[in-house]
Amino acid sequence: MNVNRAKEIASMGEMVDVQYEGESIYIQSVNEEQGTARIFPLNNPQAEKNVPVDGLLEQ
Repeated sequence: MNVNRAKEIASMGEMVDVQYEGESIYIQSVNEEQGTARIFPLNNPQAEKNVPVDGLLEQ
């Protein structure tokens, strides 16, 4: 996924099916300069982490 699409999904008010390493996730925010996204798994909202945007896959 590219940074612009990740930012678009993060700003939407609706759920978009995005996965990271085979797990459904929610994108909280995107750091355009670093090319990273702050995410958490849908089944574990406390497990927030920063990951490379290019590792995100829109289903």
